[in-house]
Parts: sequence; structure tokens; C-alpha cells
Amino acid sequence: MNRLPGCWYAVIANLSTARCYGSTVLMERPVAQRFTDQESDMPVLGMFIGSFCADDSFLESLIKDIGYAVILDDDVVAKAEKSCGISGRKLQRAFSGAPSLFNPFTFEKERSIAFLRHSLAEMVADDGCIVHGFCAHLLPAGVSHILRVCLIAQRKSRAGIAVTREKIREDEAMKLVCQDDEDRSVWVESVRGVSDPWEASLYDMVFPVDRLSRETVLNAIEGSLNNEILRPTKESIQAMHDFRLAARVDAALAKEGHNLQVTASSGEITLTINRQVLLLERLEEELRRIASRIEGVDAIRVVVEKDDRAADLYRKYDPGTPSKVLLVDDEREFVQTLSDRLIMREMGSVVAYDGESALEMVEADEPEVMILDLKMPGIDGIEVLKRIKESRPDIQVIILTGRGTRADREICMQLGAFAYLEKPVDIELLSEALRMANEKVRRTDKGRRDPEKESVEKAS
Repeated sequence: MNRLPGCWYAVIANLSTARCYGSTVLMERPVAQRFTDQESDMPVLGMFIGSFCADDSFLESLIKDIGYAVILDDDVVAKAEKSCGISGRKLQRAFSGAPSLFNPFTFEKERSIAFLRHSLAEMVADDGCIVHGFCAHLLPAGVSHILRVCLIAQRKSRAGIAVTREKIREDEAMKLVCQDDEDRSVWVESVRGVSDPWEASLYDMVFPVDRLSRETVLNAIEGSLNNEILRPTKESIQAMHDFRLAARVDAALAKEGHNLQVTASSGEITLTINRQVLLLERLEEELRRIASRIEGVDAIRVVVEKDDRAADLYRKYDPGTPSKVLLVDDEREFVQTLSDRLIMREMGSVVAYDGESALEMVEADEPEVMILDLKMPGIDGIEVLKRIKESRPDIQVIILTGRGTRADREICMQLGAFAYLEKPVDIELLSEALRMANEKVRRTDKGRRDPEKESVEKAS
């Protein structure tokens, strides 16, 4: 995000009793009124707060006043991790920055969002709750008993708080705030299609907390939650049921490697594909088979909408096919041709032309398999292999070199290389080595997620 709005204001959409407070619209209510009724089907509160805009005590005060349970991003991630098989660390990456370079092959960000949305849908209570954090933007737009609130302040104000709270310099604090805003911008654009995370149209209430007291903000939120306009209706309850059903179907499809748009309406599921499709009948049959397993699905529609921006073909992610392969070689023409040939075999790969770049990509993009040349300027292949095995031992490294020696082979295998191949290499031999390395990655990952089962299998 390049800017924050210059004029701060709060808006309350479709609420009938509001008054102006300076440049902020607030709800009328007696200050002493609290949530003492025991009605079920209370409103849901979604809160998205900029970094260094409110401390923990703000949320604690709000919870104490309204008596709602709170759902945090960490809660949603923990529930999703148990159900989908993706590590919490990888699910958390969906909240931060741009997707991995491997994302066009793995759809990891889109699939993570599907799993997070499903977990949130199952956690949101019918008797009211607070959804606090990034996941607040996963709440459905079509549910009228959700109050969407944003707390934000000017960057200079937030950076000043960061200096005190984090004990860092002013320039470091501003960098921290800007990076956090950038992460939020990428996230909101991913799930809402809007690049400015503070855009007023995304919320019912936007509070400039550097200009308003905490009590003013708390009173306004609590008063709005008490407004009859936010009481659940038959239509809004059905919309929440539709959200839950669509989320279940979306997660089931994501587990099978699919990435498409899912909506629901009173038991009818619509699956929208916005890419070119080969063998549509076969794909449609598979999608229907997966969606029909979900309880509550009465009918299924498959719609193909041509998107001029999506020139590539629809494909699903197959965990059995190597999709996170890092090719490291300083021979640019050779390694680019190799990457193209692997992609033609539906193996996802990206390229690094030197050892230093490779190590940076390992840190940022987490490849699972690496094809590594030995003789490169700067950091050579043996040193790269050594550092990889020290920091990320689960990455399987295939050495591919044209100038290696027998001593090089021995050193590489001792350091933990998966295989040692020589140029020129037969593409089928290399492809088979990649599949075997990928299979080892899958086994290791499965053993980590289910250690008891893994130990039983080994004992038998």
C-alpha cells in the first residue's frame, strides 16, 4: 500500500440511529447499557486493526463489556492445521506478503485461504463472537448481522508507539509499520479484491484511534452491536449457513488440489472456473464427485467463465508431482531450458543463477527439491549443499554437474545429497530422480504430522 487515507472518518452502513461525533459517526446508546440479555443469534463483530493502534487491554475491555468469545488468527490457523495437513507455519504465510514463487504450481496461498475460511466458518458462533485479525476479512460480505470495524491511525503516530513498545529506532519503527501495512494490503487484495486495507467501503465503522479516546471507540462499537439493525434475520442466518456450506466444499476441493470459486445458495453449490479447460467433462465429473460428498449439498452447478487475464490452462495441484523445485546453475540457457522441460512435465520449477541467490530463495520460498550445479562463481555447489543441510535438512538436493570428480561425488553424498547425476543427463532419468526425491519429502512430512502412525508402520 502506497498511502493511508488523508481524511479519517468512520461510517456506519445501513444503521438507522446514528449521530455525528466530530468527523466520526457514532451510535446512540446509554453509556451504562451493557450486554446483559441472553438472546441467541447475536451479531458477529469482525475487527481489523492496524499495527500499534490498540494494545491487548483494548480487546480485553471490549470482551469484558459485551461478553463475547474471541477468535484470533492463531486459533483459526491451529484448527486448520489439524484438518488440512498443511503446517501452521505455511498457513501463516498466507497472511504475509506476496505468495511464493512456487505458488503458480502449488496454489499454496489459495488453498491455505480455503482451509482458513473453512476453519473460521466452523468456529463462528451463532450467539455472537469477535473475529479479530486478518481472518476478519474472511467473514462473508452478504451477512447483515456482522459488524465490520477497522481501527487505524497515521503511520507517524503508530511508528512513535512502536519506538517505545519495541525499543527500536524511529527509522526501524517506520519500516516495521510500512511492512505490516504492505502485508495487510496483499492479504486484503487476495481475499477482498481491494488493495487498500483501510478502504472505508470494506467496513461499517472506521476509527482514527490517534484522534479518539479508547472509551469513545468502545462505546461506539458496543452501541452499534445493540442496534436492532444488526440483529440476525432469517435471510442473514441463511447467508451464514451458505457461507459455511461453501467453505466446506471449498476446503474439500482444495484438499484434492483444486483452486476455483465456490458459492452456495440454500443448498445449491456453484463452482466457477475462470481458466481455459481441457477435458471439461472429466473435470466436471471430478468436481461433482467431491462436492456431492459434503452434507447439505443438494445441487451442483459448474460454470466456466473466460478470463482474458488467465491465459494458462486449468490444472490442479498433485502432491505426487514435484512442484517446488529450485534449479541452481550459472549456465543460464541450459538451466532455463531445463526449467521449461520440467514445466512441460507439470513439474513446477524456478531458477537461481548462483549460490547466493539460491540460499536467499531457500529462505524466502522454501523449495522442497533442489537441482544443484557444483562449479559456480562465488559460493560453489558444495558449500550451498552444506549450508542447506545445516539449515533445511528436509530439502532433497540432486547434484547435476558436468565437471565433478569422484571426490566431489563422495563429499556430496556424505553431506546428504539425494542423488549425484552428471551432464548431459537424460530428462527421464532426472524426472524419475525428482519424483523419488519428492516422494521422500512427502513421507517425511507425513511422519512429522503423524509420528505415532509412522512409528507403527516402521515397526510392522
